[in-house]
Amino acid sequence: MRYDRAMSDPRCCENRHLRIEGGAPAGERAGALAVEEPLEIRIHGRPVTVTMRTPGDDFDLAAGLLLTEGILRECRDIGTIRHCAEDEPNIVDVTPATGVSLDLSRLRRNLVGTSSCGLCGKVAIEQVRTIAPPLRSTLHVPIRTILRLPEAMRRAQATFEKTGGLHAAGLFAADGSLEVLREDVGRHNAVDKTIGAQVLSNRTPLEDRILMVSGRASFEILQKALMASIPVVCAVSAPSSLAVAFARESGMTLVGFLRGTDANIYAGEGRID
Repeated sequence: MRYDRAMSDPRCCENRHLRIEGGAPAGERAGALAVEEPLEIRIHGRPVTVTMRTPGDDFDLAAGLLLTEGILRECRDIGTIRHCAEDEPNIVDVTPATGVSLDLSRLRRNLVGTSSCGLCGKVAIEQVRTIAPPLRSTLHVPIRTILRLPEAMRRAQATFEKTGGLHAAGLFAADGSLEVLREDVGRHNAVDKTIGAQVLSNRTPLEDRILMVSGRASFEILQKALMASIPVVCAVSAPSSLAVAFARESGMTLVGFLRGTDANIYAGEGRID
């Protein structure tokens, strides 16, 4: 097997592999793989976290992660954001705006944000809600709009079409129009990139938007949405028990198994008309 990054899309690499059909070798085939590489995020030159991601939209990822981790609140908190050097595409440095002091102790990706952290559900929920802005959204969405989201997102997944190996997160307006979509090998990175694109465009908070994710809805996805004030989260697959508990306690709407004309509403059904 061979891998070649010489493609115009940094999210993909070419490869050749042995194809098996009917239990027997069917020859060598050409294809594309989703790229996975580490991204180190620094604040004012200080390393704060490393995440495995698909290259591309790195500034969106950094901005989104810092907002969803409670370190910054809005676009004007950022002075500059740049790659450390042309030959270091996997390091991004964020400099706060003049007079802005960021609390790096809030970076809790490995403390609260994962399902394997060892904390009980109640503690995890309370820790996130202490720093999340209160949800004041008055958004109401027709069910017919919700049912259209998966197909709209699927049509926009250009890199998934090539590789079949990426998650996606899409941010939709109340009328179901897709505003931004990002793809990544990590579903939480796709969410951070999607939110970060809005942060850098100075469009947060996102109180009248809908987040759609291509996989399951985990606690981490829900807490990221709440940090961006997104009131409705939809997923193609199932939610976790902690995600459902978090949505209910936070006043969010959570829709799972959204496929075709079917869906399960686990929390906040009052927002769905």
